[in-house]
Amino acid sequence: MKRNLRHTFLLLCLICSAHQLNAQQKNTESIKADLKIKKNLTDDQLLDLVQKQTFRYFWDFAHPVSGMARERSNIAFEYGNEVVTTGGTGFGVMATIVASERKFISREQAALRTKKIVDFLWKADMFHGAFPHWLNGETGKVIRFSPKDDGADIVETSLLFQGLLTAAQYYTADNATERDIRNKIQWMWEGIEWNWFTQGQKVLYWHWSPNNGWSMDHQIRGYNECLITYVLAASSPKFSIDPRVYHEGWAMSNTFLNGKKFNDITLPLGFDGGGPLFFSQYSYLGLDPRGLKDRYADYWEQNKNHTLINRAHCIENPKNYKGYGANSWGLTASDSWQGYAAHSPTEDLGVITPTAALSAFPYTPEYSMQALRHFYEDKGDQLWTEYGFADAFSEQHNWVAKSHLAIDQGPIIVMIENHRTGLLWKLFMSSPAVQNGLTKLGFSSPAIK
Repeated sequence: MKRNLRHTFLLLCLICSAHQLNAQQKNTESIKADLKIKKNLTDDQLLDLVQKQTFRYFWDFAHPVSGMARERSNIAFEYGNEVVTTGGTGFGVMATIVASERKFISREQAALRTKKIVDFLWKADMFHGAFPHWLNGETGKVIRFSPKDDGADIVETSLLFQGLLTAAQYYTADNATERDIRNKIQWMWEGIEWNWFTQGQKVLYWHWSPNNGWSMDHQIRGYNECLITYVLAASSPKFSIDPRVYHEGWAMSNTFLNGKKFNDITLPLGFDGGGPLFFSQYSYLGLDPRGLKDRYADYWEQNKNHTLINRAHCIENPKNYKGYGANSWGLTASDSWQGYAAHSPTEDLGVITPTAALSAFPYTPEYSMQALRHFYEDKGDQLWTEYGFADAFSEQHNWVAKSHLAIDQGPIIVMIENHRTGLLWKLFMSSPAVQNGLTKLGFSSPAIK
């Protein structure tokens, strides 16, 4: 009898192992690239194609050990093969939710990949609960971003947790995989010491290093991509910042309030000309700008006008660059013909970056679709690749990037989905912690219950 029980037990173990192996094999199934340019696609078919092919960057090209997003598709700047990006991984986690809902992959595959990432982060280097900009995707050890930036980066941490908190709201099934995802995200989220990054002052500091302390001395002020950092810092259940840190730190800067007109369009906040378009995108992958307001701005108006100013500049084309126009626009940070640059109306090097117009779909759907069709149908033989569109191009300099960057590919997938269904906005804004944080800072939104 005992022998029979043992035999049955071993058989069950083998069956269980086979199921686990099968699940792991499913999780590594690649998505086939579609490289043939088709000129007769409907808008929805084209959006499906772009989301699916761009997602390959986070699925097929993810780091094999950690599942995290690689910094870039080419080895440059002495990064090496192992560099993964925390903020870009947050974008990838959100893109994986889109892929699950669009049936590019199964929900089980999406959950297994997300669990792989969460399990890796659970054991990776963190500092006062915050993660560094880069990690070694095999070992989980910090890789320094610059000589003194070898510790916590709370902006990258906020971009990562924008994705992870969204995932916690999505993976709600009562099974072991999804429970583990939720629990580990919650434990890591509760451990981030946001208020410690104020150094007791009324402003957040971007970096801290165990080797260099606060020597980077970078205060997070003025309007840029970091609104999400202050929102999450206020949302923390255990280490929340005082609202004065937001109002007297973030909002007290000569690059915060604007109110001037550019190309006859009013810009409520930020640098003259608006700065690179990722300012209107990174914080808003999860943070829903529709009806989002505080004492300083209406954030839908801010983001839409910023986008329209950027496009108008490309149409006006004051430097007469070749290839600019109503269907070829979008200046944001990306690779360029002379290295990495934060392209904007005030730093215009003749480089168009597809993510700029494509991640603006919620704000300018008609104009973004014009740009998408131009990039795909007219220039697809140069720009369309196995991971979606090349990072950037310049007709003026007869140059096309040989690279893709996680932080440029991710927003394309996510913001197209927010345009189509509002999926990531609905999930992120449903977090009770986020709603508490927004309320604490004085925001109003239709999404706050």
